[in-house]
Amino acid sequence: MSTLKMHTPDLTKANIDRVAALFPNCITETKGDEGNIKRAIDFDQLRQQLSEQVVDGSRERYHLDWPGKREALIAANAPIAKTIRPCREESVDFDATRNLFIEGDNLDALKLLQETYLNGIKMVYIDPPYNTGNDLIYDDDFAESAEDYFARSTQHGVDGTRLVANTSANGRFHSDWLSMMYPRLKLAHQMLRDDGILFISIGDDELHNLKSICDEVFGQGNFILTFSRMMKSGGAKGRFYTPAIDYILAYAKNISQAQPFRVQLTREQIARFYINRAESGPRAGELYGEDRLYKASLEPRPNQRYYIKCPDDTYVIPPGKNFPDRIEPGSKTAPTEEDGVWKWTYERYKAELAKDNIVFKQTSTTALVTPDGKQSNWNIYNKLWLRDQQEKGAVPSNFIGRFENRQSSAELKQLDIPFTYAKPTSLIKYLMELVHLRHDDIVLDYFAGSGSTAHAVMAFNAAQAGMSRYIMVQMPELCEENSIASRKGFATISEIAMERIRRAGRRIREEAGLNGNKLDIGFRVLKVDTSNMKDVYYQPDALNQSTLAGLVDNVKEDRKDEDLLFQVLLDWGVDLTLPIKSEKISGKTVYFVDTNALVACFEAGITEAFIKELSKRKPLRAVFRDTGYGSDATKINVEQIFKLLSPATEVKSI
Repeated sequence: MSTLKMHTPDLTKANIDRVAALFPNCITETKGDEGNIKRAIDFDQLRQQLSEQVVDGSRERYHLDWPGKREALIAANAPIAKTIRPCREESVDFDATRNLFIEGDNLDALKLLQETYLNGIKMVYIDPPYNTGNDLIYDDDFAESAEDYFARSTQHGVDGTRLVANTSANGRFHSDWLSMMYPRLKLAHQMLRDDGILFISIGDDELHNLKSICDEVFGQGNFILTFSRMMKSGGAKGRFYTPAIDYILAYAKNISQAQPFRVQLTREQIARFYINRAESGPRAGELYGEDRLYKASLEPRPNQRYYIKCPDDTYVIPPGKNFPDRIEPGSKTAPTEEDGVWKWTYERYKAELAKDNIVFKQTSTTALVTPDGKQSNWNIYNKLWLRDQQEKGAVPSNFIGRFENRQSSAELKQLDIPFTYAKPTSLIKYLMELVHLRHDDIVLDYFAGSGSTAHAVMAFNAAQAGMSRYIMVQMPELCEENSIASRKGFATISEIAMERIRRAGRRIREEAGLNGNKLDIGFRVLKVDTSNMKDVYYQPDALNQSTLAGLVDNVKEDRKDEDLLFQVLLDWGVDLTLPIKSEKISGKTVYFVDTNALVACFEAGITEAFIKELSKRKPLRAVFRDTGYGSDATKINVEQIFKLLSPATEVKSI
């Protein structure tokens, strides 16, 4: 029973809690007047969070810092004048698929996806560069000023984001890597659902730094655990030891809303443990395993040290020095650190006994003792029913030893895909199982590499008869000259990933047989590019009389109607995978997104008669080109027509 606080609310603590909910990275530790450590707000960091410029000021406190951190925060918050353009020719089943493959800088992609998928992602899995000194990282040039960054990010500069080797000779070796990861983690945090989970694969080199920035972005209280994974067995590489382990950090968006991890029992576990079959009773024919009611590792909890009566009328209790005063069933005593306890209270034991879930076995090796402290000849077990355990799943162990890299090498070899150091799909499927991935849940991987995560989602759906979705983001990093990938005709890593997904999807569908027809093995390819709008759209002051004639139309000449449609979907926050159909109405092409979620027409010569015809469809949203109206009167009257014929429609122009 809870008790009354008997004092007024601590408003300071409440306010800190509110700030922590909005900006977990602005919570730190500080020393109070009495010398005690307490939670506090990092006001410098909060000012930076709310500012478009670098904020000066520092004070002594516990936090992670590095050269370029504030610029990295600006990078996460700064707007960009970019868009995504659909590429039908590289897509698979463009019109029906619910999956996305985005080619481009993942920082840009994450910003572009914010409006649409804010709080919408169930699971993020990324396998970023481990920063070993040889791999590549995104060079975001965080040493530049905020003004220069803003100019470049809105495409007014000449330098684009590029990949560079981050060698250990670089004086900012760790700082550059942290500055690359930090804004991308912040944006991913915002996209996760409240019950969402982040998994990050990482090696020894940056494990400590990665955990520090994840603690800051997600909050230390949302850290779940660090999984260890056996990358390979055997080998003799390394000066002091054979590097064979890497790690997976797991964080919850909100740990109070995250479901506990569970995995399905393996065939080996079932064959080894669930070997008994009930011969009678309501569960006759079912398999069960037997688990000891007493285990030496149990903590000495109250109400869990008591006598149990055995079939020969003797009494047993876990070993120890403290015994109940009376010898009868359920007699309890308070255990000390030297006393063993049962894993259940006596009330729970009686309930399980009544359900015939208790097994007594005579043995000469038991640890249980009689009331006089002598060894008993009984051991007591409870039944673990296979069906029950399969329904609720098993708690995973911390060490993952079933997912070595050789598995991914074999997978890629089967598909004839040239790529090294990919993660096995079985590992990523295991993580999906842990988070209880369900129908229509979205998995995001913005370091897609060869497309392992997309492959895993399709395989997971095939095994679970599911319809989970994925969003992959991969930079079009050039393949090395004369590499196997280059000789096989692949120009970029993103090309490798897309081709792997195509081949894996076909194989998974074939192996699924008749059920394969229901699987979504397609993906829409969207490519990050400069905005569809001319620069004057963003900088109207940058005009002179001589350029006005060429700026009657504010859309770039090389952009298609579908390019405009996807920028509209982004700006309006509409799901980028909704079905799209086009129809001819009064001789004009009209795009219908998910029937009536949004209609768009970007052609010229729009009349009031056309608007009246379109309004009969009663769309939720309608958009037209600003220069597409046949007359000023039509432009003025369009909203009035919709208000009269379809009052729920929101109308906009570009």
